Amino acid sequence: MSQVILEMKNINKAFGVPVLKDVNFSLQQGEVHALVGGNGAGKSTLMKIMTGVYKKDSGDILVNGEAVDFHTIHDANRKGIGMIFQEMSLVPTMTVAENIFLGEEIVKKGMRCTAEMNKKAKAVLQRLNIDIDPTVKVESLSVGLSQMVEIAKAISRDAKILVFDEPTASLSSQETEKLFEMIRDLKSKGVSMVYISHRMNEILSIADSITILRDGCVVFNGAAKGMTLNDIIRYMLGSSEAQNKFSWVDRQYDENGEDLLTVKNLKISDKENDISFSLKKGEILGFAGLMGSGRTEIVETLFGLRPKHGGEILLHGKQINISSSKQAVRAGFALIPEDRRKQGLVLIHSVKENAILPMISKLTKHGLVDEKKANRVVNENVKELNIRTEGINKRINLLSGGNQQKVVIGKWINVGADVMMLDEPTAGVDIGAKAEILDIVRKFADSGKGVIFISSELQELMATCDKIIVLKDGKITGELNRKDIQAEEELQYAIQQ
Repeated sequence: MSQVILEMKNINKAFGVPVLKDVNFSLQQGEVHALVGGNGAGKSTLMKIMTGVYKKDSGDILVNGEAVDFHTIHDANRKGIGMIFQEMSLVPTMTVAENIFLGEEIVKKGMRCTAEMNKKAKAVLQRLNIDIDPTVKVESLSVGLSQMVEIAKAISRDAKILVFDEPTASLSSQETEKLFEMIRDLKSKGVSMVYISHRMNEILSIADSITILRDGCVVFNGAAKGMTLNDIIRYMLGSSEAQNKFSWVDRQYDENGEDLLTVKNLKISDKENDISFSLKKGEILGFAGLMGSGRTEIVETLFGLRPKHGGEILLHGKQINISSSKQAVRAGFALIPEDRRKQGLVLIHSVKENAILPMISKLTKHGLVDEKKANRVVNENVKELNIRTEGINKRINLLSGGNQQKVVIGKWINVGADVMMLDEPTAGVDIGAKAEILDIVRKFADSGKGVIFISSELQELMATCDKIIVLKDGKITGELNRKDIQAEEELQYAIQQ
């Protein structure tokens, strides 16, 4: 039987209201233990207590049977616990080696020994089978390689326990597989890992054990083997109807009606070329394809973020030429971008300020914002979209990912967009919020508007879209009617061809 390397017993934590309630969590040597729960379930708080960011109110933490009490991250680091954050803590303008030894630089005779750090960094990278030059700057690396450097940084400090927080949120499928190879290798070397992710299929493929939190309490703890996606969703949401949250409903719209949007022979580049498709009123059109297939490039061109080098775009039957996002918004397009935090939100602003940003001109009179009208609009968003916030003036960076995304969607509903384009809209969002976002998309289409829906999650495409266009290397390789798709494997096969 494997040795228990870490135990957390009867952990309690409150921030005015209880967040963790007598939570028990244990980690065995050389296992991958998934920690799952919806927004507000308490998983991040539990891990912050484990890594010394927060101090527990009560309970016990034991590392290798020894009682510990962490006051800082450094206390946890000294006990061999490291965290790989979703938003990486590397300094882009510094080299790989400088980042690995950041805060623990090798110094000789009062001078930093760069050569020695490069040598030791190279040895750590080689030990992890990471092919990176330790002298290059982090800003030149892909997201996936940057994450590998984060792991190397933790391992260089003799970490025996690693906590992964949404590690694949910004990774391609190839980078994800590379990460999984590294996780399996670390596991074989006796490193224990806690894996937090909203991507349930990843959890089922990589985890040995699963702990599920709901409302600050453990509702399941056991082996991952034998668990299904529906089992996890049921525990997370506490509903026997959870398995129906992602079922496809045959929607009604006029398939033979006039096109809302027509794209003819669109040319974006030599690669993305000769792209033609149409979108009806009330239709949800999916774009499926691997990373680099051209999905994002198409919607960014429609939104004026990329130049069009050929072809025609017709909205309501009239040809339009869009060269900026401002023109796209005026025409009736909305884009929920792939990276909401960098491209969809102003993080230092409030929920209200973000929600009214695209419609500020409609709320302004004599140079002043009509605060009553603005408050009414945003409060309606909060109610109708079930945005969980203490108030509309709360800074948006303090909201969960799912609630941030609802604000992004809500602001485009506010301006009355005709065509909503969503690029990976549920990335980094928990199961409950995913279901709510998909419902919002359906209701938007039901109002007679059009939706273009991009997702790497085939289950989401299958649950939401009426038709699915398959793209590969910048070309449309197929168009599937959802009614004709019997199983997810058929869509996967079409993408891989």
